[in-house]
Formats: sequence, structure tokens, C-alpha cells
Amino acid sequence: MDFELSEDERALAEGMRRLCAGRFPLDRLRAAEGTRAGLDPAGWAELAEAGVFSLRLPEADGGLGLPTAAAAVVFEELGRALVPGPSLASHLAAGVVDGAAEGKVVVGAVHRSAAGVAPVVVEHLGSLGTLVVVDDDGLSVVDPATVGAEAVERPLDPLTPLWHVAALPAGERVGGPDDAARWRRDSRVLGGALLVGLAAATVDLAVAYAKEREQFGKPIGSFQAVKHLCADMLVRAEVARAAVHAAAVTIDQPDVGDDVRAAAGAGLLAAEAAVANGKACIQVHGGMGFTWEVPAHLYLMRARVLSGALGEADALAEVVATRY
Repeated sequence: MDFELSEDERALAEGMRRLCAGRFPLDRLRAAEGTRAGLDPAGWAELAEAGVFSLRLPEADGGLGLPTAAAAVVFEELGRALVPGPSLASHLAAGVVDGAAEGKVVVGAVHRSAAGVAPVVVEHLGSLGTLVVVDDDGLSVVDPATVGAEAVERPLDPLTPLWHVAALPAGERVGGPDDAARWRRDSRVLGGALLVGLAAATVDLAVAYAKEREQFGKPIGSFQAVKHLCADMLVRAEVARAAVHAAAVTIDQPDVGDDVRAAAGAGLLAAEAAVANGKACIQVHGGMGFTWEVPAHLYLMRARVLSGALGEADALAEVVATRY
């Protein structure tokens, strides 16, 4: 299987990277760090105009009709740029929630356990127009205004405001068990793409610092211990990227293999890579890595949040093992 991007996919990635650099530069994101600021309407509109939310929606329904493989390329760039907001949920909701594809409605998502265990945590609740609740029986939509919630004073990711929800309303059913299964599968692949973007970004951040920072008259990147850290980071990111691309292709071409197993494996490897690379990036930066001045913590904390949204690592590993 050829995992090289096509010319169109490379152009798509480059265009999305330019959009993110212009609309979501890191210094602008950091200005809102820890402020519980809502989503930037102009930025959200630009993502919608670029087709982020309607990428896979059929052309007959007003979308671009692109495959999951192309969407994975786009979401990797969103992850690399630390773009805030529930872009994945809004993308998955296209065709399910009116206005999601056009960016007119910001859609969030939360998974309800079979036992209905509370409390749950919802991201960006203050900016949502609709909340999709995913459970084993299907998909439901809930009006965020009807959700009793309390804002988390210090969320794990300072760019991802969180709310504790004591109990979720039943909502209006908009999809059955098969729809919920597809939502979980696709969220693992495209959420994995976001995590791959984080893993790749931390490689770049660590390598750039290792080239500039000198110790004993030499760049620290010339020291074997630092070389090994950076090399391991690159390997983790590339292995995770291959797993995500393979899962995306499997969704597009079901005859290739087990799409559910591939999605679980992609999510598992991407989460491990993003979290491990975030830690290693801080290690490469040494004492500076533990300060707010260096943005390494933003990538690690976002990786933690996204990894938690994909599900427990043991559960993903169980899917991979049992469907072998």
C-alpha cells in the first residue's frame, strides 16, 4: 500500500497549513490562554468556508464529497496548529445537524456510557449551538441551554474550556446504533489525525530548539542522548501517521480490511505518540520546557484531552485484539 500523499492531498495540506498560520497563529492563541474565551466566529467561518466541516458530505448535499483519507490530511494540519474548538464534532455532524456543514451551528459531542455514569465533561459548552450525545443506542441532539453545567476553573488544556455536567438530558434521537458506531469509528481516525498533527508539531519544536540551544560550546542536538529523544519522537509520529492513513483508506475501501479494528489501532497509536512526544519535547527543552514561556505544554495538554475523548487505551487495545 502506498502511503505517499497524492498531489491533490499535498496541495490540500499546504492550503490548510497556510489558513491555520494566518488565522490561528500561536501567539494569537496564547493571548487567549486560560481566559475561557469563546470561539472566534471569524475563524470558525473561515474553517467552514474552507470546507472543513463539509469535506465528506456528498456533493448532492452541498459538501465536497472527499474521502476520509483527504479529511485525515486536513485534520492533521488542524492538530498541528492547535486550532481550538470542536471542529471534529462539527465535521461528523454534517448532514445530521442542520447548519453544521456551513459552520452556522457549532456542534459539540459527548459520549454517554451504557451505565449512564455521571458526571461527564463537555468541551466548549458555552460556544455550542447543539450538543450531540453518542451512546450504544444511537445519536441524540441536545440543546446546550438545557444542560445544567458548571465551568471547570482550571481545565487541563488552557485552550479548551470544560464544563462538568451532572446529568445529560435525553435529547431528540437522530440516529440509530449503526450511526453511533460510524461516529465512534470516524472520530477515532480523524481524532487520531489531530493527534498525529500534535506529535509532528512537537518533533519540529524539539528539533528546532536542539539546533539552537548550546551547551559546552555545541548545539545540544549534537549530543547522542538528545539525538535519540528526537529520533524516537519522529518514529512515533510516522508510525502513528501510517496507522491513521491506513485506517482512513480502510474506511474508504471496506474491502481492504476491518475498518473498526483499523480505527481503534489508529486512535491507540496516535494517542500514545502525541502524549509521549509532548513529554519528550519538554525533556529536550530542559528546564525551559517546564516554563509557560515555551509552548510545549500546550501540545501535551491538548494531546491529553484528545486522547481522553477517543476512549480508554485498554478499550481500544481490546478492540484491536478481539477483531484480529
